[in-house]
Amino acid sequence: MSWTPSSWRNFPIKQQPTYEDQALLKIVENEIASYPPLIFAGEARSLKNELAKVGRGEAFLLQGGDCAESFGNFKASTIKNLFKLMLQMNMVLMYSSGKPVVKVGRIAGQFAKPRSSDFEEIDGVKLPSYRGDIINDIEFTSEARMPDPNRMLKAYNQSAATMNLLRAFARGGMADLEKVHQWNLDFIKDHTLENKYEELSAKIDDAMRFMSACGLEVKSLPQLHQTVLYTSHEALLLNYEEALTKVDSITGDWYDCSAHMLWIGDRTRNLDDAHIEFLRGVHNPIGCKVGPSMQEDELIKLIDALNPNNEEGRLNLIVRMGASQISEHLPQLLRRVKQEGKNVVWSCDPMHGNVEKASSGFKTRDFENILSEVKQFFAIHEAEGTIAGGIHLEMTGEDVTECTGSQSSPITVEGLSNRYHTQCDPRLNANQALELAFTISDSLKRS
Repeated sequence: MSWTPSSWRNFPIKQQPTYEDQALLKIVENEIASYPPLIFAGEARSLKNELAKVGRGEAFLLQGGDCAESFGNFKASTIKNLFKLMLQMNMVLMYSSGKPVVKVGRIAGQFAKPRSSDFEEIDGVKLPSYRGDIINDIEFTSEARMPDPNRMLKAYNQSAATMNLLRAFARGGMADLEKVHQWNLDFIKDHTLENKYEELSAKIDDAMRFMSACGLEVKSLPQLHQTVLYTSHEALLLNYEEALTKVDSITGDWYDCSAHMLWIGDRTRNLDDAHIEFLRGVHNPIGCKVGPSMQEDELIKLIDALNPNNEEGRLNLIVRMGASQISEHLPQLLRRVKQEGKNVVWSCDPMHGNVEKASSGFKTRDFENILSEVKQFFAIHEAEGTIAGGIHLEMTGEDVTECTGSQSSPITVEGLSNRYHTQCDPRLNANQALELAFTISDSLKRS
């Protein structure tokens, strides 16, 4: 079938808002379409090349960031802390594996969220569910929950400002390996974790001094002083995605210029639905969540629909099955994809299959379940002779209390209310994310 950026409108669609003012919606879509792209097609192609290396086992993918970005918590310090955390985790993983780490943030566009129900009820009052700041407001009032097209304009502007700051951090000196000690976040108080990171930092310092002693002009090597952080988000609100889809002047191909990588969620991956139709036509690297309900034949059909030319680096399969189900469902999927000779990147999302409701009423995730799914993911790939390509985390550089457990951040159910700030689902805090990176590094050493 022929594809256009708007051909998705002829297909069934899930997880979408109902806008009352269709004329206003069209005005907003046209305005966003006139704006500059947030990313460039050449950058998306660079990411695809990097992901091809991940698929071959020559690099490792670190993808992480907010569950849902918010308008109200938009601060330079929040962006900076996530960037520093990504640098720390990158260094831990790269030093252990001896491979480059491809860094992809859930940032500068992660505003829309799928929901299990179209409505939310509190004390007998029933209102439309909160679907992310790009659609409506989290405040529980009729006015706040009304989908508003103008929120797409604010999402674009916040994404543009975020991208500007990320590029400055990446190229302006913050990623300098001679400043590796400065990446440590002030509130990482766990002595074991801090000591492990400082020990690694000291080794990097020694390596830098050794290179200088060998006569290398360390300060003139951009690889040691700059980095690249790509952006990604779930391509859920297709009105917004279509408006930012543009033809690349070099190749003539269509790219969704809202982010370098887009993904399809487990709730919107129906083969005959609009989200598959839209993403099959853009040339960005794309992801697709793979949950426990995924069947072998269905997965092969999805791969063929999204990557018909079997290109390396095009498709990232993001496994999110839960600690109790991954060993039952993943092995046969790996075998079938390997048997069919499909080029894909396998990454592990240990967050979305491990959500639980605590006795205190808060949604949370237990760190031990997250850790268990990650360890099983690596062990299953090792047993099947396939490549565990990366990790996909909902995390923040802030000192929040949203996920229970871990040695570095022993948060209890009773302590969740102390700093529970997420807009939607619970995130790993900086201590927990860094602890997980050290655990993954041990798996990478063994493999």
